[in-house]
Amino acid sequence: MCGIIGYIGMQNASPILVDGLRKLEYRGYDSAGIAVKNGDISIHKKIGKVADLESILPKKIEGTCGIAHTRWATHGGVTDANAHPHASEDGKVAIIHNGIIENASQIRKHLQSEGVKFSSETDSEVLVHLIHRNLEGGSAPLTAVRKALRRIRGTWGLCVLFADHEAIICARNGSPLVVGIGEGESYIASDPHALTPYTQRVIFLEDGDLAELTPGDIRTSRMDGSAADSTVTTIEETWAEAELGDFPHFMLKEIHEQPEALRHCITGRTLGSEGTGKLGGLGLSPRELQRISHVRLIGCGTALHACQVGRLSIETLARVPALAHVASEFRYNDPVIDSNALYFAVSQSGETADTLAAVKEIQLKGGRVRGVINVVGSSIARQCGSGAYIHSGPEQAVASTKAFTNMVAALSLFAIQIGRARTLSRAQGRNLIKSLNAVPNKIEEYLANPGPIAEAVALLSKAKSVLFLGRGVSAPVAREGALKLMEVAYIPCLGYPAGEMKHGPIALLEEGSPVVVIAPNDSHRNKTISSIHECRARGAKIILIHEEGDSIAEDGDISIPVPSTDSMFTPLLTVLPLQLIAYHTALALDCDVDRPRNLAKSVTVE
Repeated sequence: MCGIIGYIGMQNASPILVDGLRKLEYRGYDSAGIAVKNGDISIHKKIGKVADLESILPKKIEGTCGIAHTRWATHGGVTDANAHPHASEDGKVAIIHNGIIENASQIRKHLQSEGVKFSSETDSEVLVHLIHRNLEGGSAPLTAVRKALRRIRGTWGLCVLFADHEAIICARNGSPLVVGIGEGESYIASDPHALTPYTQRVIFLEDGDLAELTPGDIRTSRMDGSAADSTVTTIEETWAEAELGDFPHFMLKEIHEQPEALRHCITGRTLGSEGTGKLGGLGLSPRELQRISHVRLIGCGTALHACQVGRLSIETLARVPALAHVASEFRYNDPVIDSNALYFAVSQSGETADTLAAVKEIQLKGGRVRGVINVVGSSIARQCGSGAYIHSGPEQAVASTKAFTNMVAALSLFAIQIGRARTLSRAQGRNLIKSLNAVPNKIEEYLANPGPIAEAVALLSKAKSVLFLGRGVSAPVAREGALKLMEVAYIPCLGYPAGEMKHGPIALLEEGSPVVVIAPNDSHRNKTISSIHECRARGAKIILIHEEGDSIAEDGDISIPVPSTDSMFTPLLTVLPLQLIAYHTALALDCDVDRPRNLAKSVTVE
């Protein structure tokens, strides 16, 4: 979601800020803006892309201190006025803010009754007026911000710029901020990857932290004025740049990166001779694995679908009860937390606010939770303290692809690991490890010859709605396929367990309705064929994803084969044509494949 970048030092700030905004574009946004201190504060902002903002910027903006923002609308429409930064009435204070102020309407009414005039519909603007009033009352910048934050409820990643002070004040509560340390200069960003071109030395702010940035110093503190942890972390340079290379879009590039990404995820994490997985970051011994009463997996969107696959793998291989939960519902359902259970928080960005809130709820109630995360040093990874990184590398397209396969792979490794500690034999484990290690080559094989994707696109691009069906581990794959097509092509889609289709979604079927069926050659195959026949009897056209050489291909109007593998790992292969179908359908409908409307890569508000 919303992106933050800030700089204070000796260099001209505006080029650094604009470059930072470009690196934050993948998060999803609808407007962008920049504020630079140059005597007064010069603010420029515009709806649209960063390129649209650049088109209205002066050729040179003087000033060595500034902040910039990409906004994803939560309060108020997508307008220039609602874009950040927001300024006080006299222009002496400017802010950028990620998060939601829950009591903004009450504060706004109070300020308006005292004569304050607002220039936007946003909740964020109340902050700049509160801070400005505190300054006028004689408070120093840091104190002015601290006093303002004590009056609000909600979440914030906040940066404040002052015309009359050489400092940027930052604060975090529920929305990520990371401070970058340079030589005689300081940086702030909502995402560490925006900082890697300039520094690898950072301080991750925690909830309740404030930071005062000056050119040669960084001072951190807590809301009560006490000292805050200012541990310096070195981040990976590998996230600094993500280039398209020979690909026209990041989504297609990342689909084709899946074989190598999957190798990164599983390399060094299998013990072939013992037939087991080795996720050392979990910090769990075989004896501890034996004592786990049940497993719960928590995620949103694509991560939730990976959790649903992982749940089935864990139950099948380890015979331990497992559940997958929607993270945004989890803590609000007042969950009963079992200290003998194991909880997994699954997130590509590691900043998903709903999942982070679930982690805190579990820990508050005495549960143990491990992260399954892509981004090293992210909020969920640090909050959990232990877990497994999925090692997908940067994912720039908003619609996740390679992170899904690596999440599924990491959870599959855990399923094998816990299975071997309980009921899974060495011979069974060896076969599974052998099959998993062969999957990256099979993905390469499929991507080299993806089958009749164009035929499927021709059918789907004319559809009013699309039904996706699967059974067993293919049911969450069907949901993932539906999500992908809906995200990037804006076609209404339903992903359903095939057996449930006749309990409602069958009402949508009419002559020519496209139904995408995921049907690997597993124990559910024959039942899936029955569902296919029920759809065809209503005039539906079947797009069938199946394993090579399977006679089920005859039941599809369009049949797309994928290489055969162990039934546990079919999601790693059957998801590939679904990703390609979504990508090419979006292109056929002239949609923005990498930046779908209204969506954000990193959802940092609940």
